[in-house]
Amino acid sequence: MIIEKTYEAEGAKCRAQGARNGSARPYLLPHFSPAWAGLLAVVPDAPESSGGGKENSGRPAPRALRIVIAGGGTGGHLFPGIAIAQEFMDRNSATRIIFISTGNPLERAVLSKVDFELRCITAAGIKGRGIWNQIKSVANIPQGILEALRILKDFSPDLTIGLGSYSAGPVVIGAWLRRIPIIIHEQNILPGITNRILSHFASRIYISFQNTQSRRDSQKVQWTGNPVRQEILTGAHRPEGTTDNNSAQIHFTVLIIGGSQGAHAINMAIIEALEHLKLKEQIHFIHQTGAADEDWVAEAYRHNQVSGNVKPFFDDMAEHYRRADLIICRAGATTVAEITALGKAAIFIPYPHAADNHQVLNAAGLSNNGAAEMIIEKDISGKILCERIEHFYNDREALKAMAARAKGFGQPNAAGNIVDDCYRLLAA
Repeated sequence: MIIEKTYEAEGAKCRAQGARNGSARPYLLPHFSPAWAGLLAVVPDAPESSGGGKENSGRPAPRALRIVIAGGGTGGHLFPGIAIAQEFMDRNSATRIIFISTGNPLERAVLSKVDFELRCITAAGIKGRGIWNQIKSVANIPQGILEALRILKDFSPDLTIGLGSYSAGPVVIGAWLRRIPIIIHEQNILPGITNRILSHFASRIYISFQNTQSRRDSQKVQWTGNPVRQEILTGAHRPEGTTDNNSAQIHFTVLIIGGSQGAHAINMAIIEALEHLKLKEQIHFIHQTGAADEDWVAEAYRHNQVSGNVKPFFDDMAEHYRRADLIICRAGATTVAEITALGKAAIFIPYPHAADNHQVLNAAGLSNNGAAEMIIEKDISGKILCERIEHFYNDREALKAMAARAKGFGQPNAAGNIVDDCYRLLAA
């Protein structure tokens, strides 16, 4: 909180001084070292876009752009960025996009499969990491900004998009110093510390929930929804009359996903639930365990003679969403967005250590309206989960009604909403 207030105060001072000087460049620039000054002085204004003009309809033409997408770390931050990137590429295949983050294994694996370039900087989280780790993280901020400035100088983007994770901070600050237009996207109902700081530098703040708590300039804030990847939207559609599984004997599928890293508490509760399950021959499980739990979870399915597809991580999530009748999962913003966009019935078990308890808030917006169920992790047990699974197996009308209400919260056009407004912003 002290760090956030300090950044906000300094940001306000910089903007005020810049306004008095008739420039967006902050007053402290003349005091930077020659290395920093060289990185900041090359581009006096944001570069011109590589396309031009507008369509005859008066709407912004789908011109080719150069775009930086900053942030990642987890699938919850990374996947919305990929959805936005895919939408920009659909508008003009000559658009060039790079992602900037710390380059963890998830980022490298996911981005390589969708053919987006990743460039890396130094960054680490601050909140909830202990005082010494916080000091180290803060000490790394100048290095991260300097690395980001080098990348921005080399790439000369038309637009920088911040996804809210800690690695977005140095990139967005670097873009602001170089006067590159900035937009940020907030995935959760309660904005995280990074986006609360970076909102001062952004021209637009796109929010995923209509009731997202924001104290920022309402002229900046637009409710767009949380972007969902194209392969999820197109691949998860289930044509009428198709079955959920290859086997005609299994006609109810439960999908368990614990986020990109899995969820040990959910894994344990599900395995306990298998021991209570009476409908073992009628129910099939698709279970994403995370790498640490795969072996013993797979053995538990075999021991209990329950049909299960168990893997640490699934690449073909669209197919598994398509097959799922009921989903048991965490309540990260991207998972919530995918479930609502597709109209799926879900039991949310929010991660109890999420920053500011945002997963409970994400899930409550649906559960309070009958669009999902929520079980707090401390209250979970195998017996409770088994009872809820068998309840929805036996009451398909309740299952369908909950799924329909979930779909009413979905924003499948979120990526398009954001890209449309970005073109308007750049054309202004």
